[in-house]
Amino acid sequence: MNTIRIGDMTVGGGHNPLVVAELSGNHNQSLERALALVDAAALAGCKALKIQTYTADTMTLNLDQGEFHIEDKNSLWQGRSLYDLYQEAHTPWSWHKAIFDRCKKLGLIGFSTPFDESAVDFLESLNVPCYKIASFENADLPLIRRIAATGKPMIISTGMATLAELDETVRTARQSGCQDIILLKCTSSYPASPADTNLRTITHMAELFGCQVGLSDHTLGIGAAVVSVALGATIIEKHFTLSRAEGGVDSAFSLEPQELKQLVNETERAWIALGQVRYGTTAPEENSRLYRRSLYVAKDMKAGEVFTKENLRAIRPGLGLAPKYMELFLGKKVAKAVTKGTPISWELLGR
Repeated sequence: MNTIRIGDMTVGGGHNPLVVAELSGNHNQSLERALALVDAAALAGCKALKIQTYTADTMTLNLDQGEFHIEDKNSLWQGRSLYDLYQEAHTPWSWHKAIFDRCKKLGLIGFSTPFDESAVDFLESLNVPCYKIASFENADLPLIRRIAATGKPMIISTGMATLAELDETVRTARQSGCQDIILLKCTSSYPASPADTNLRTITHMAELFGCQVGLSDHTLGIGAAVVSVALGATIIEKHFTLSRAEGGVDSAFSLEPQELKQLVNETERAWIALGQVRYGTTAPEENSRLYRRSLYVAKDMKAGEVFTKENLRAIRPGLGLAPKYMELFLGKKVAKAVTKGTPISWELLGR
């Protein structure tokens, strides 16, 4: 697999998956809380943290009617206007440098999702190492072109996009100067149902687009994320919060710090466990070979006595001949006197 360099981190190839902690709106409009989230991500073992760069005015219009009002009864944000939601959830641009500085101090890759070209310009002034494209913007080709022109890696969530739309997005990014692309399988519902997650798409995307793949996970828990590693995910993005009980626009489907730590540990364990195609005894198994079944004398026998199922058994430990040779011994005479507990060897086989 090809590798991609993001800041000081290498993604893909022989490297364990990069877990990205998504801060999103869980700062609850407090810079102190936002910085505490950075600290918590670092303590959990994350190597990257992502924020979002927009304002309510760059996202939508200040209206609370018709399609600008969220009517969906299944939505976490039912009854609110889009403008009001984005006003609460946005990360003030004046905080960005402080957040990224804290990330750098703690050894985290800090980057963001821009939602319009002005956000890209602002993030370029902060010299971010890469860009994330949100699912809702993956068909915004002018935005894709602007980001691709920076030449920096692009991590693209694929939620809602048809195969044709994804093809157009990837082609546009490559033609506009971006060669380092990672596609994240994403289900854009909050929270997402495992039944709608369709993780097998990950391997298909990798083959189809010839790029690295990963998961932007909105399901509850860490099961989907761990499975994605077995399917080739090199990046896993997950929303997180200090405490779901304290609320926040994304808190209902976000991990708490201890859960985030578990995600980091289990995805790395899954990646290590994949290993390579291998048969036979591993070095740690050498001692275990002693306890395989093998043929043993089960009763004291005199020279010339015939082997039967009563005096010849396949048992543990494994110092005798393999059980597959039992039929060769049954009905044959023992070559010399032996005691109970003697491992069977070829020299005991008489005529």
